[in-house]
Amino acid sequence: MLIAAPCVVALTWRLADAQGVMIDELSEPVEFFYGGDDLLPRVEEAIAGQAAGHETRLHLEPEHAFGDYRSELVCFEDRALFPHTIEPGMQFDGLPEGAVTPDMPSDVIYTVTEVYPSHVVLDGNHPLAGMALRLHLKVRDVRAATAEEVEAGSAGEPAFTVLQTAPGLH
Repeated sequence: MLIAAPCVVALTWRLADAQGVMIDELSEPVEFFYGGDDLLPRVEEAIAGQAAGHETRLHLEPEHAFGDYRSELVCFEDRALFPHTIEPGMQFDGLPEGAVTPDMPSDVIYTVTEVYPSHVVLDGNHPLAGMALRLHLKVRDVRAATAEEVEAGSAGEPAFTVLQTAPGLH
């Protein structure tokens, strides 16, 4: 079967920064919905019309991956709003109740970057924002999408959100 929307592709990959430092390796195939929100558009372009066994290497500039780093997505919140066990690397879906930083988006995953006695530094950028990336992809399998997957536009977790929960990032 050739990759065409809608279908599900099983992928493995090696992801590195522009200097070749390994960021993530997916050695066991994971399924992603092709033609929805699971994959970055440049990844979909690179595997369109291909079959199982296809391998490709991509260089992704920030605008084609996780966007530019936006300093306006960094804020400081009162330490008392967070659990006693808070530490850098932890992530929160949105700001805590009682947050006072104006104009911060509520639909963002915030990463704790620093913890001080009086405040916590939160970063709403994706951990890979602002980075050029090198991606070595291999298509392990291609199958027809189920009706549920087509309706959801996803085969589960969107690609690369897995990186946010990789060791050291969650």
